[in-house]
Amino acid sequence: MSTMALTTPARRMRSLARAEFTLLVRSKGTLFAALFVPFIMPVTMKQAAKGMDLKGTGLDVGTVVLPAALGFSLLFAVYSALTAVYVARREELVLKRLRTGELRDNEILAGAALPSVAIGIVQCLVLAVGCAVLLDTGAPSAPHLVVLGVALGLVMFAALAAVTGSFSQSTESAQVMSLPLIFVSMLGSGLFVPLEVLPDKVAAICQVLPLTPVIELIRGGWADTLSSGDTLRAVVTAVAWTLLSVFAVRRWFRWEPRH
Repeated sequence: MSTMALTTPARRMRSLARAEFTLLVRSKGTLFAALFVPFIMPVTMKQAAKGMDLKGTGLDVGTVVLPAALGFSLLFAVYSALTAVYVARREELVLKRLRTGELRDNEILAGAALPSVAIGIVQCLVLAVGCAVLLDTGAPSAPHLVVLGVALGLVMFAALAAVTGSFSQSTESAQVMSLPLIFVSMLGSGLFVPLEVLPDKVAAICQVLPLTPVIELIRGGWADTLSSGDTLRAVVTAVAWTLLSVFAVRRWFRWEPRH
């Protein structure tokens, strides 16, 4: 096997992802937040959804709780956990050392994100199957929209984690810095209260939040409530947030500890 074959970007990122997964397992707090919090939150959502007036929205308890469950997974298993990872590796000088080798900047960030993204994917699959069975939601009417929504969410929140990590001075502050986006997403992106039951003006504002297009695609894919125009708007909004986040990472991401 040639030396070139041993140093392809895919191999370098896979090697980094293995090392990162080992470190992630050792971090009990981050691992707990990533693995268990997303499974706990939907349980509390079920009772709240039962008390909502969903008449005329095309939704039921299942199509309210299921997208919310996947949204929680993206927020905690990917965004919050990965923000802590980026900051911890920066403060430990791991990122600085990696930049002196063959790894390129985008490979370092992507390789470090792979374990959290993998956990997010597995959680979304488990939650989707579990909610479909327990809440009798059945199979999605448009599975391609569900897959698209989750895929866009994974990429977007990995990028947003790097952005948030850029402005976090320590691993402790990383958790605090991630809270505003988590709270705003929980309150305004349709996790606790679907946009369909909100006043039109409030819903219009909430539609531009990062998590909202992801939830709309997932919910629309299950309940078949999205028109072509709504689908296009959701995709454009998600892509715009992702591109904006990538730009912010290129501009402000810090590879060394703050002094």
